[in-house]
This record gives sequence, C-alpha cells and structure tokens, in this order.
Amino acid sequence: MVQNHQPLTAEQLQKIDAYWRAANYLSVGQIYLLDNPLLREPLKQAHIKPRLLGHWGTTPGLNFIYVHLNRVIKALDLNILYITGPGHGGPGIVANTWLEGTYSETYPEVSPDEIGMKRLFKQFSLWRRKPPAQSMRAASWAMRSPTHSALRLTIRT
Repeated sequence: MVQNHQPLTAEQLQKIDAYWRAANYLSVGQIYLLDNPLLREPLKQAHIKPRLLGHWGTTPGLNFIYVHLNRVIKALDLNILYITGPGHGGPGIVANTWLEGTYSETYPEVSPDEIGMKRLFKQFSLWRRKPPAQSMRAASWAMRSPTHSALRLTIRT
C-alpha cells in the first residue's frame, strides 16, 4: 500500500472543513427542521419538528470519519465498507450519502436540490412507512459500479 505522509494543504483542509460543516448542517436539519431548509426566512416555530428524534452528539464524529475516509479512499484507491450500528447516527450517514449523490440515486424523490433537501429533512422521524436505508441490492450495485470508490451501508432500526 502506498502511503502519503505529507501534511494536507490549506486548500484540502478548507474543502474537508466545508464538507464536514455541510454534513453537520444536513444532519441537524434532519433532526430539527420540518421546513425552510436553507433558512431563506427567519426561523419560526412552524419550521421546527414537533417531536425530535435522533441525537446530535453522535453525528459530528460520524461525519468526521466519513469525510476523512473519503479522503483516504481517493488518495489510496481503496475499497472500504463503512458500517454504522443501528441508532442515533442515521442523520449523519444519510447527510453524507445525500451530499455525495448516492442517496438521490437510490431515492430519486429526494433530489440533490432545495426541494430534495426539504424532503430529506421532513422525512426523518416522520415516516409512516419503513425509513429508507441502503439496501443489499443497492450495496451490490455500488460494489460493481466503477464510479464509486467505496460502499456506504447504513443499517437503521
């Protein structure tokens, strides 16, 4: 395995930080926001979910691991399986897969735009049916796809 012991450049650090902050915002939005995903208007009570599920405490760490795993995957051309346990980290993993586009490939109704972001936020903890998760069929496809350098599998209960 090739190893790179060079420190990250200022530009690399800025991009990693921006991605991490975006994933954290998307995670918080899933937990708290029902509407107004880009905060285009002042936040109102009507924008906040009446019942909050999910835990913010696990999310930044999962997002941090995710962004750095992506960096290592690209740098070393690795195939990595990132598995998180069932529970409160779901918003983080969903946020990252939405940011990178694989979530919308699997669930096209949650598009990679403001409308899709609103759906992403609204659907979390308000499901009347089984919440979406990466299926084994999608996992199998991702492993064969030349455009994906790693498989992300989220198991939610």
